Amino acid sequence: MNKNKIIICTALFIFLTGAAYAQKNNLSIPLNIQKAIQKGTRSLSGSPGPGYWQNSADYIIKAELDPSTRTISGEETINYFNNSPDTLKQIVIKLLPDLYRKGNARDFEISANDLTDGTKIRSLSANGREIKMDGSNKLTKREGTNLIVLLKNPVLPKSKIEFSILWSFILPRESNVRMGTYDDTSFFVAYWYPQIAVYDDIDGWDLVSYTGQVETYNDFSNYDVELTVPQNFVVWGTGVLQNPEEVFSAKILSRYKKAVASNEIIKIIEEKDIQDQSVTAESVKLCYRFSAKQVPDFVFGASDHYLWDGSSLIVDKSASRRTFISAAYKKESKDFYTVAEVARKSIESFSNHIPGVPFPYPAMTVFNGEGGMEFPMMVNDSSEPDLMGTVHLTSHEISHTYFPFYMGINERKYAWMDEGWATMLPCDFQTAHAPGYDPRTRNAKSLSEFAGNEQDVPPMVLSYELKGASYRTASYRRPGAAYEFLRQLLGENLFKKCLHEYMNNWNGKHPIPFDFFFSFNESAGQNLNWYFKPWFFQTKYPDLSLTAKRADGRINVTVANKGGQPLPVKIKFYYEDGTSETVYEKSADVWKSGNGTVSALLDIKKPVKKIELGNSQIPDTDTENNEVELK
Repeated sequence: MNKNKIIICTALFIFLTGAAYAQKNNLSIPLNIQKAIQKGTRSLSGSPGPGYWQNSADYIIKAELDPSTRTISGEETINYFNNSPDTLKQIVIKLLPDLYRKGNARDFEISANDLTDGTKIRSLSANGREIKMDGSNKLTKREGTNLIVLLKNPVLPKSKIEFSILWSFILPRESNVRMGTYDDTSFFVAYWYPQIAVYDDIDGWDLVSYTGQVETYNDFSNYDVELTVPQNFVVWGTGVLQNPEEVFSAKILSRYKKAVASNEIIKIIEEKDIQDQSVTAESVKLCYRFSAKQVPDFVFGASDHYLWDGSSLIVDKSASRRTFISAAYKKESKDFYTVAEVARKSIESFSNHIPGVPFPYPAMTVFNGEGGMEFPMMVNDSSEPDLMGTVHLTSHEISHTYFPFYMGINERKYAWMDEGWATMLPCDFQTAHAPGYDPRTRNAKSLSEFAGNEQDVPPMVLSYELKGASYRTASYRRPGAAYEFLRQLLGENLFKKCLHEYMNNWNGKHPIPFDFFFSFNESAGQNLNWYFKPWFFQTKYPDLSLTAKRADGRINVTVANKGGQPLPVKIKFYYEDGTSETVYEKSADVWKSGNGTVSALLDIKKPVKKIELGNSQIPDTDTENNEVELK
């Protein structure tokens, strides 16, 4: 094909693609994403395009934890594979401990006692060639939590580069943002090793610095990790422990092996074992070896006095595949005595109910640390004061296994693509296993209190641009409600069909919002943009109002959508004899036509005392206009 024909064909393709945007999708698509569609890495059907690619790495890490100084020292080899069609003239390495580096920007204050020099790089080399870090060359620069390395020999497409790094950093003691020190000998270690940033088809290098609030975005990689700790310390980490025979005493090893194959909760480490110092092998230092394949991150926890409960569960009956599920906790955390069972039941629910996708990993450990934070095969959770809190926190964090890990979400830009699902997916489980707890009502109440204010911004505003309540509402509350009402709108079967198609398309890859929107439209066989726009793109808010009057022996009810957000409509009648019933119930589909009101003429046989719109699970910023008393 000659050059002129190529130009004409390219122009025609761009024209037709633009027309397809307008006719099929009717969504405002940013230029960088339009370009990805035109290049064929994304598609208007919501599946990866024929030219889709993503990079990856193999990490070999040997690290040692010194509890007395809270220092992690490591040596690391990274084989980074450039699967892109681009020549990479620089590599961006994330140094996430630099959140604590003096002078770096942060979203909130941390203790002055935790300020450090960040990640200390003792040596760095690329393909065997040393890169000086003493400021004597211009090949490296540190910006926030990023180390940018300019390459003398660029990485060509379909080739790789090997980095060798010696490094160390000090774990925080007082300001434990998602990780840190919980007592003198208990630690959760995350965001800890030099890691190659994502280079993708949308933005190129991810240069967003980690400042504490938004989370992360990683490639799917392979990890072989050796972690050295003093005697009596147990290490729990991402992946599968490769050498239990070398690190555990015979007694603990026997219980561990039993738990790995048991449907019952096994007490692997009990208080007496700790008192007797009979948990680990008799060695001054212990080396725990873990292997994890195709995961976006690696973390670990360590302690010399944590109890440990575990069992396993068949998560995929077709393959008889089991997941080892455990809880590691201090004896004072009384709620954690039930966490292994709560975690087990939640994984069973996720595998068989919703999302109805077999749990993808061979292990899951709930570590008793601080806050609530998800990682591949591990979560870091506080102790909770009651069963409701325990069930909510445990299931919420474990549900993140699907979003953002099974699906490689960019949480820095689109936190709602994982936090919204983690708000919605566990609701059925939480209601069933925490008597009296209604997570949907909780979310609706929180959304109602904030929605419609000038700080209530659409989720499509990039997450790293948001702060405080704006971030919380856009990432959790609003999308959590949107996903739930979409489920009700489509019905259980069609919703799960759409969800599974989306997950099948993008597991192990990096979906963006438009992949989600397009995929659901394609799978549902209908254009759902009338729903997606007000929930995700626009400054609409939940506010329905009710009017009612008698007409020819019947009652005419009218509901106005004052806030513009598509919500379910439920109208309940209270009768003078003390009874009540819901007489009109519609999903959010009732607003599909774009009309601002819906009306119904209802035949009511009994004397009516009052009529009420909505319920506790439907958010509404103004409930004063939701009730009518008929005279």
